[in-house]
Amino acid sequence: MKSCLGIELGSTRIKAVAIDGGFRPVSSGDYTWASRYENGVWTYPLEEAWTGLRYALSQVENRQDIAAAGVSAMMHGYLAFDKDWNLLTPFRTWQNTITGPAAAELTELFGFNIPQRWSIAHLYQAILNQEAHIPQVAHITTLAGYIHYMLTGVNAVGIGEASGMFPIDSKTLGYDQEMVKKFDALVKKHGLGSAPDAGPGWTLTDLLPKVLVAGEDAGTLTEAGSALLDGLLPAGIPFAPAEGDAGTGMTATNAVAPRTGNVSAGTSIFSMVVLERPLERVYEEIDLVTTPTGAPVAMVHCNNCTNDTNAWVGVLGEAAKLFGAEPDMGTLYTKLYEKSLEGDADCGGVLVCNYLAGEGVTHVDAGRPLVARTPETKFNLANFFRAQLYSTMSTLKIGMDILAEEGVAIDSLTGHGGLFKTPVVGQSYMAAACSAPVACMETAGEGGPYGMALLAAYRLNRSVGERLEDFLSGRVFAGVSGSTLQPDPAAVEGFNAYIRRYKALLEVEKTAVEKL
Repeated sequence: MKSCLGIELGSTRIKAVAIDGGFRPVSSGDYTWASRYENGVWTYPLEEAWTGLRYALSQVENRQDIAAAGVSAMMHGYLAFDKDWNLLTPFRTWQNTITGPAAAELTELFGFNIPQRWSIAHLYQAILNQEAHIPQVAHITTLAGYIHYMLTGVNAVGIGEASGMFPIDSKTLGYDQEMVKKFDALVKKHGLGSAPDAGPGWTLTDLLPKVLVAGEDAGTLTEAGSALLDGLLPAGIPFAPAEGDAGTGMTATNAVAPRTGNVSAGTSIFSMVVLERPLERVYEEIDLVTTPTGAPVAMVHCNNCTNDTNAWVGVLGEAAKLFGAEPDMGTLYTKLYEKSLEGDADCGGVLVCNYLAGEGVTHVDAGRPLVARTPETKFNLANFFRAQLYSTMSTLKIGMDILAEEGVAIDSLTGHGGLFKTPVVGQSYMAAACSAPVACMETAGEGGPYGMALLAAYRLNRSVGERLEDFLSGRVFAGVSGSTLQPDPAAVEGFNAYIRRYKALLEVEKTAVEKL
């Protein structure tokens, strides 16, 4: 049976997952990498992206049976190229919080929230900074868009990925043209050409990749693309539109219909809730993006999730080794997660801020991880680790509470990513944080590459007129086992008490950023 392949260049791993004709993962490979902080910018070298992609693909079995494929990657950020696709400045990732003035000005201009990590904010900030590369820019794209172009020769991205570059009109299924006109007029005022008000010699439409929706033809693997992969995949394989990790997360969790949502939790954490109606106000804490088919989605994106927790697990593992123990890391995580269930619902007064990077939702520009407590705090391992896990989702909760105040209805949230690998624990805390049922499927740890493989399968197998939500519900996830946890009232009350103190802790965090 022919299989479909999903590729994802995530924050910590480059992954490839093949699924069979029954949409089950059958083979996978991965490569570990990490962002670098160089010259004030979080970046990844593009050479390593290709090294990691080849390594991950080399581990996938029966590659000759792959009938369709697709590329996903961490959303947002800034990759700028000249007319010959030469990189003009190092890749600027979603982690960067260096575009504050641009994001604020564009948000006011558009009447639409433009987060700092969006591609358009990076482009405009570079213009404000009068960076030398701007007059040479001919293309801007995302990491997924770049890899897709190099493999297929098609300069296009899926609509969900595009919605993290520039606002989308869900009626026309393209970039919002009124906002495009406003941006072009704004840029012209900066007089980047040879004469005042001449502009840079390009319009925004010239720079952005084409927008495609799920199921559309996004090209095939070219001979040159196959060569970039050392021939690991044969030329001619059809590709689905490249999508970001938000779109693939929605797909992997069957959360593309209104009133559904998902939470992806790993290095970063974000929620996606498919809207029935537009929000009444513009919120800096809420991004408006789309599903892979262009439906409007409210997104709460937080830069920090499990990194600080991972560091503490490492320290606790070192402590165990002092006594001759050699705990398996997977077992150590499970034991600590389960121990946290013994903690108080409000963590006994223990507070953790897990910020290694800045957070747009809470308006913090840099990170200083903190553990705080008062003399009367019930400080024990269970409360400490419960606070660690609460910290992974506290900033998300602040954004989700805004959606609740807006009256956004959520019938179910589906969790996926590393935070949900240990049964019950992360799932129950997320249900308490969001006051909504949280489901986890057997594929909870698969995430993005699995979702991209499903989008490739949709591109290959969809019937005429078959919507993505019907394809997923009726053909992919029908009969898939999983578990759903309802929010426990006592846990909800405890988390709400914790978040009130957490908001006070953020003032301490801001002082720590200033002083340390």
